[in-house]
Parts: sequence; structure tokens; C-alpha cells
Amino acid sequence: MGASREQFGSRLGFILAAAGSAVGIGNLVGFPVGAAKNGGGAFLFMYAIFVFFICLPVMLAEMSVGRNTQKDPLGAYSMLSQRSSKWSIAGWLSIITPFMIAVFYSVITVWILGYLVGAATGDLEALANPDYFGEFINSSQIFVYMIVVLAIMYLILQGGVKQGIEKAAKLMMPALFFMLIGMVIFVLMQDNAMAGVKFYLIPDFSKIDSGVVNGALSQAFFSLSLGMGIMITYGSYINKKADIPGSAKLVALTDTAVAFTAGLMILPAIYSFNPNIQPDELSESSVGLIFTFLPKIFLALQTSVGFVGASIAASVFFLLVFFAAITSLVSIFEVPVAALMSEKRMSRQRALLLCGLLLIILSLMCAVSFGMIDFLTGFMSYAGAEKSFFDVVIDVFYETILPLNGLLICLFVSYRWKKHNLSQELAAGSEGYSASLFEKYVNVSVGTFIPIILLVIFINTVTTKYFGVALIG
Repeated sequence: MGASREQFGSRLGFILAAAGSAVGIGNLVGFPVGAAKNGGGAFLFMYAIFVFFICLPVMLAEMSVGRNTQKDPLGAYSMLSQRSSKWSIAGWLSIITPFMIAVFYSVITVWILGYLVGAATGDLEALANPDYFGEFINSSQIFVYMIVVLAIMYLILQGGVKQGIEKAAKLMMPALFFMLIGMVIFVLMQDNAMAGVKFYLIPDFSKIDSGVVNGALSQAFFSLSLGMGIMITYGSYINKKADIPGSAKLVALTDTAVAFTAGLMILPAIYSFNPNIQPDELSESSVGLIFTFLPKIFLALQTSVGFVGASIAASVFFLLVFFAAITSLVSIFEVPVAALMSEKRMSRQRALLLCGLLLIILSLMCAVSFGMIDFLTGFMSYAGAEKSFFDVVIDVFYETILPLNGLLICLFVSYRWKKHNLSQELAAGSEGYSASLFEKYVNVSVGTFIPIILLVIFINTVTTKYFGVALIG
């Protein structure tokens, strides 16, 4: 690629695009459920602490590496390590991981689109049927919705950084914020909604244990798109005069604000229509809550706002989640596309075509692994459980390799690239960063306790996921 590196057109565009990558299904649904199950306000407090004291330094490390090299993760690791073969492994992991995450995330986005269409066409009763989800994901409809999702993603990415990713973020993210606020206001006006607010905001520190701490840290780390190569790639699209520390803080703040606000939407809604519900009754997964639990809530809403009102509320919710999913999917998929453009000198269109074809094949394999094809449904067994191809992709790339990638970037900037280079890059465009307390904290944390924490998470994930032995509660 002989042309100069693409760049975001404005600081706002970068912040919205980075926030779009961070704000996803986990923020809108996973975080509220985690809070409900793990001490309400206490979980929220720990989440915020981890975002700003653990995750923010990792984000700064990724962004600084990207801007310094003006390259994708593979090129960045290669350039700064002087083409060390050992560190090239970290570069490849940072390219393969987001691609494989895009594989399963695209399938979930397809499901969301299907439910959005169902809600918009007034089919709430069918959506709330306990058997509907299983029937839907094994129906031929998913292939039609997959074409639509991939087409939307292609239209955004083919426009490039400024005309594609940035323009889409400037449209979708404000729309997402306004819809979220609107849904919160609507939900809080319902009967008994304040019971959910009370449960959500009043801390119950008696529920805090090592498992809850680990859950809050994992939620914070994953929700900020760390370890996926996204922040390295997006960092490479920032000009040298940009304030990386200031921008990263705004991204982290936006992510936390959305997660917090989503809690004000989900939990009051649940308590409003089921006042006696217990936290343990909530689904363990975001997928379960979105596709099996919440449709029942929207169906029950008909008694107070009527059929049309309930359908509108459900449609807005699924549109909200769809926007969050698309912005995240676009950010994730940009990483391998950018790598092909930079490392293989491909045009954006050719890189999109190649990555898109591979994505279609693997996404189809995931989509049909819920009973359509037996081989992919019972693809593998470990820790005493049979796993589908979809399950394996999530376990390996989302649950396991993400914290490993975070560990590697911390070790890389601290001991290969060196902390003084990290500080110099972060100080460029950020007046007052040099010699500040924040600079000292970033240098110390990235090189000491953050890698230890991520190493513990990685080891515990491996032993739990694949051997059924939890080292941490």
C-alpha cells in the first residue's frame, strides 16, 4: 500500500469509533446481569475501578504502539521488535483473534437482526415462546439475515476509515445513546421499576468474593475491546498531535457510562414485570437474556402500553443492541483487513473480499453447529462437556486468548519497546503528561501487577475451561 496511512478526520470521530468498538452486547446486557448476580452497586464500583486502574493503562499501551508505528498489530510488533520471530507470534495472535471473534459475533448479530425484524412486525408472542429461539437459529431465515449483516458491514468498511468507520460511528453511536436514554426513561416510568434501581445501585458487599472480583475484571477487560488488536489498529489511524491519554479516558468513560445506563434499563424492566424475581433466576449469558428472557418482558408490557407500544419498545431495544453489535463487529473486522492492506499491500476492496469469504465460511460453520450438522454440533469435548464449533471458537479466542494478548502487549511495551518510549509517545500531543503522577502509574502498572493479574486470569481460564478445575473461586 503505497499511499499514506488512513486517518480519522477528527478527535470526536476517533472517540466515537473506539467507543463503538467497546460498546457491545456485553455492555448492554452482560454488565447488568453481572451486576445483578454479584452485589449490585458493589459490582458496579469494582467494574469502574478496574476500567480506570487496570484496563486504561492497557488501552494506552495498545494505542501508543499503533500510533508510533502507523501499522496494524502484526506490523507494529514486527517493527518495534526489529522483526523478532518470538514477538511475531504476538502479532499474529492479535490478527487471528479479532477475526475469529468476528466469526461468532457475526452469528449473534444475525440473531439480533432476526429478532429486530420479529419485533418490528409485531410478532412478540412468537418471540416470547420458549421454543422459538431454538427453532429460529436452525431455520433457513438466518442465511437471509446473514447476507444483510455482511452487506451492512461491507458497505461501512469499504468506505475506509474516514468515510466508512468514522461516518458510521458518528451516526450510530449518538443514535445508540439517545435510544438508550429513551428506553431508560420509559422503563423507569413503569410500576415497581424503582425496586430494580434500588437493587442495582445499593451495594451488597457481602456477595464480594474472588469469583466476583474476577468476573468484574474480565467484564471490564473484554468490554473495552482490549487484546483484540482494535486499539492498536485504531491508534495507527491517529495523527501525532492527538491527545492519546485524554482520548482513551473518554473512551473508557463512555464505555462505563453506557454499561451503567444499560443497567438502569435492564434491571428496572425485569423487576417491573416480575417483582419477586431473584438474581439467580437471570440467565448466565447475554445471549440467553436477550433471546429468551427479555422477549417475555416485552410481551408482558402489552398489559400497560398495549400491543403497538410493546412492539415499539421491543423494536427500539433490539435496534439498540443491533447498532451496538454492528459497531463492534466493524471494529473487530477492520483489524485483519488493515493487516492485509499494510502487510500484503492489498487494496481495501481486495482485503475485504478475501477476509469476507473466509468469514462467510467460518460463520456458516458456527451458524449450523446448533443441530443442522451433527459433526459441527458435537465438534469437540473437554472438561466433561460436548462443545459445538460455535462454543469452541468462543472458548478459545474470546475467553482464553484475549487475556493472553493483553499480557503480551504489557510485557512488550515494558520490556521490549521500553517504558521511556511508551511515555514519549503518550506525551506527544498530551500537555502535562510527562512527569505526571498518571505517567508514573501507567509505567509501573503496565510493567508489574497488570501482567500478573492477566497471567492469573489466563491460567485460571485454561484450567477451568479445558480441565474443569477452577483455581480462583
